[in-house]
Amino acid sequence: MREEKRRWIGLLSPFAGIIVAFLICAGLIPVQAGEQETDNDQHPRVYNPYPPSIVPSDLSSEIARVLRELDVIESRALARWHALKPPILTGQPPVLQNTGTEAIETLGELMLYDKNISPNRNQACASCHMPYAGFGGPIPSVNLTMVAFPGTVHFRAGKRTAQRHPYSPFFPVLQYNQVQGLFFGGNFFDSRATGYQLRIPDAEQAQSPPVDTLEMGLPDTACIAFRLSHAVYRPLFEEVWGKGSFDINFPHETARICATPGGAAVFGGSTTPIPLSASDRTRANTVYDHWAQSVDSYEQSVQVSAFSSKFDAFLAGKYKLTADEMAGFKLFDGKGNCNSCHLDGRGTTLKSGQTDSSAAAMVNPLFTCFGSANEGVPLNPRNAFYYETKPDSYGFTPNPYGFGYRDLGLGTFLRSGFGSGPNPNVSWRQYAPTVDGQMQVVTARDVALTPPQCPTTEAPGPYFQKGFFHNGYIKSLKQLVHFYNTRDKYAYPVTSGHCPPGTTEKVDCWPMPEVRNNIDMTSGNLGLTDDEENQIVKFLETLSDGFTRPYLNSDIFTGSCMKGGSAATQGNEFLIPTPPLPPCASAICGVAPVPGPKPIP
Repeated sequence: MREEKRRWIGLLSPFAGIIVAFLICAGLIPVQAGEQETDNDQHPRVYNPYPPSIVPSDLSSEIARVLRELDVIESRALARWHALKPPILTGQPPVLQNTGTEAIETLGELMLYDKNISPNRNQACASCHMPYAGFGGPIPSVNLTMVAFPGTVHFRAGKRTAQRHPYSPFFPVLQYNQVQGLFFGGNFFDSRATGYQLRIPDAEQAQSPPVDTLEMGLPDTACIAFRLSHAVYRPLFEEVWGKGSFDINFPHETARICATPGGAAVFGGSTTPIPLSASDRTRANTVYDHWAQSVDSYEQSVQVSAFSSKFDAFLAGKYKLTADEMAGFKLFDGKGNCNSCHLDGRGTTLKSGQTDSSAAAMVNPLFTCFGSANEGVPLNPRNAFYYETKPDSYGFTPNPYGFGYRDLGLGTFLRSGFGSGPNPNVSWRQYAPTVDGQMQVVTARDVALTPPQCPTTEAPGPYFQKGFFHNGYIKSLKQLVHFYNTRDKYAYPVTSGHCPPGTTEKVDCWPMPEVRNNIDMTSGNLGLTDDEENQIVKFLETLSDGFTRPYLNSDIFTGSCMKGGSAATQGNEFLIPTPPLPPCASAICGVAPVPGPKPIP
């Protein structure tokens, strides 16, 4: 009997992760932080290589909560589709007259909240990007601790915070400006969604998470076409993109392949494991492009990029900023120097005694320069990615370099390096050392957006916990502004968790940058008072959409708000000491052209 049991376990082991991940999401198998669930024969069931302090204890229940919320929004989108009067295809070139715009936006919405676009049918794009968090990370305990969200295989996690969707469709195609010697555009923190092919970076961004091994995790882009061909909203896709869209001869093993997460050893490194003919592969690629364009249409719509904040009402003369909000606005443009990167459409005042009397040059400012910068953020040892050094039950190891990994941002992308994506323009590669450590200057819009019942991101609250910057090191807007203000004033040659006695990390001690090259020196010692920092936070809160009209689907949060503490030290009770760091792995820092002038430690 023992041998018979072993034989059956051997046959079922490739699917063990799928089965158990489903049971975990259903709440039928509890997993405590730091535990590796196994069956009697020591076959791994979930991927949990983390020390006890990394994974929050409520992770399984919080994932289940988000899945329920996804169902609510998906049902609303389905109702919207069924109530939509079909557009009329007419004109030359043909256009979907009358309701074509709403049709493609609704299609994109249905896709964004569809859990079926993942091997285990347990992960949607919106699993990491929910409207009540400004389309950022929806699980406060993850934002507070492990930073990156687990994907379809629990608990494989990515390496960065969930970047917000609003206004990302307005970023231009990535370009290198030779006169300024700077890169502008693209999507993702490292700008790797360049827009080189679709000419829409936001659309190319939408093509990555479904096949990212640490996110939705499908093993082949053709799986998206396969799953969409079985979607309940397939008729809407065909209405928008054509009746023959799914005329693809999928082989019989397609369902099995698409139910196996990407990175599995069984694929032998192939990124196209579905054996399609050349013509069918082209059709599947076209469906994938249309997936991306549809998602971009939704993200560009007023449902997501709404321009409905207090600040928009202020520009229209329909809202008067409070005294603190106006003071924060002037500091944002002046002493705080925020406007030098997060452009608000007005001039920036840098000299003492000057007053900005310029009128708004833009009435829909995006609060970004579309560029990138290295702000000198410390390495965050809570990032789950550093601990993913062991293979999971599929034989996949997310991060073989452990703490030898360094996030060089745009520099890694230009080298087509580990943890980023292929660079489609070899002429850009030479500039990698000049941009190491740089991350995209994201829009400041919706940075403070929270669920209605959690009206702020700031302690004592009630507040909704977020993580700021690419690695989630900062836990409140107060800390964010204080970092820009005092980074250089309170700089210490230590790593996080090792500030000297008598100092408080994030208050009067800032650990050293993860990447020391190319630090942005327009901030770091601004001379703002404590009250002035708070006023800038008040202004940032005016950039949250939903003031002039409701922000759609921001009402579906069913979790709990946090209370207590201080915004200045928010999250500090969860600080952990950074272990002794090995040198940066040669696979990251040894790729030509190597970082300089300072080596990456």
